[in-house]
Amino acid sequence: MQFRPVDTASTRPSGVSSTTAGAGWPDGAADQARCLHRSLTIGDRDWHALKTQRCRRGAEQLAAALVQLTSCDNPGSRQSTPARQEALALVEHALLWLRAEISDPGCPSHGR
Repeated sequence: MQFRPVDTASTRPSGVSSTTAGAGWPDGAADQARCLHRSLTIGDRDWHALKTQRCRRGAEQLAAALVQLTSCDNPGSRQSTPARQEALALVEHALLWLRAEISDPGCPSHGR
C-alpha cells in the first residue's frame, strides 16, 4: 500500500495530457483538486508532528484520489481506466486510515 501522496504527473498514462484527460470535468476542477491536495499533504517538515492524525492522513489520500480522477480520467468513459483504479486504491487506503486499521509505518531514517 502507498503511504505518501500520489504525484499525478508521474502516474498519468503516457500520451494523455491533463487537458484531454480532464475532458468532461468542470473548468478548474483539476486545479482545485490539486490545490486541495497540496493543502492537505503532510510535508517532510510536519511529518513527525502529524503522522498519527488518522483523519488527516485519510483526507490526504481522498484528495489524491480526486486529483487522479480530475487530472487523468475522462468521466464519460464507461470502461475502467488506470486513473480510476488508482483512485479506488487511494480511497480504500483512506478508509483504512479513517477506520484506524493502519498506522504510521515509521520513519526510514530512524531505522524502524
